[in-house]
Amino acid sequence: MEERTKISTVYPWGHERRFNAFSEYFKKMYGKRMQKVSIDAGFTCPNRDGSKGTGGCTYCNNKAFNPSYCLPSKSVTEQIDEGIEFHRKRYRRAGSYLAYFQAYSNTYASTGTLSRLYNEALKHKDIKGLVIGTRPDCINSEILDLLKELSERCILLLEYGIESCYDKTLTRINRGHTFKDAVDALQASASRGLNTGAHFIFGLPGEKREEMLDQAEIISELPLKSVKFHQLQIIKGTRMEEEYKSNPSDFEIFSWDDYLGFIIKFLERLNPCIVVERFSGEAPPRFLTREVWGKKRTDQIVGLIEKRLEELDTWQGRLYKGIKA
Repeated sequence: MEERTKISTVYPWGHERRFNAFSEYFKKMYGKRMQKVSIDAGFTCPNRDGSKGTGGCTYCNNKAFNPSYCLPSKSVTEQIDEGIEFHRKRYRRAGSYLAYFQAYSNTYASTGTLSRLYNEALKHKDIKGLVIGTRPDCINSEILDLLKELSERCILLLEYGIESCYDKTLTRINRGHTFKDAVDALQASASRGLNTGAHFIFGLPGEKREEMLDQAEIISELPLKSVKFHQLQIIKGTRMEEEYKSNPSDFEIFSWDDYLGFIIKFLERLNPCIVVERFSGEAPPRFLTREVWGKKRTDQIVGLIEKRLEELDTWQGRLYKGIKA
């Protein structure tokens, strides 16, 4: 009993894992596991279609993370059906699903188009909610009002690709938005009660390790429910592949041991109220210019991080100095 009391005091998220894990949060909030089913609804991005730029982000090749069943030539319903069949073979425990609008910027359209696509997904008998990936500069009041209305009748998670807190980096990787754009979008979303997440990449060109680590304090003060962290992967056929070949010294490419030490330090400084969904990215080997960490899978990486946290007797937020609200 004494041990449980101690754990409850040390870990404010209410479970025994040493970081605020998304899977535990989700089970607590919604009572069961739900699997995301990815959808490519045919969107693009403002840094691809010429409104802000062309070519997209320098690291981006959507084929590297889109499942084979995700094709914009198929309807939303067809992609959900095929995705559920795929996941039922791989994740037999999943009985309910979330429609994950993943490819490119999934609020980059009129509210009429968005409403039609989102509602088509929600009409599917196995879909219990939406996960919508987008950019900070692809929302407005009308879109956020639509998302708020949808969130009142289903699970809804809004994920912003932010990638870095530094404008110098965002410019270099051709994001086409500033960090202030991200802060404004998060604040506007939070003011409507939306559950917001953010995606960040560690190892982007020009960023030193201390700069990456300093982002823990910045991220900690954002109105975020959850975060995803990925190590930079150099994907074949991208502009970043050419940049890396020309100037490899501009990149902090983490070895596994380096990344393990880095992510522990980052977690210690991260607001314990923020739920962590991912620590790493995983792309099919055929897309990668180099092998990543001995082909460690995502679940193995999480296990090794948790083991190291236990060995060091540390946890998410141990060194966080902000307000733990």
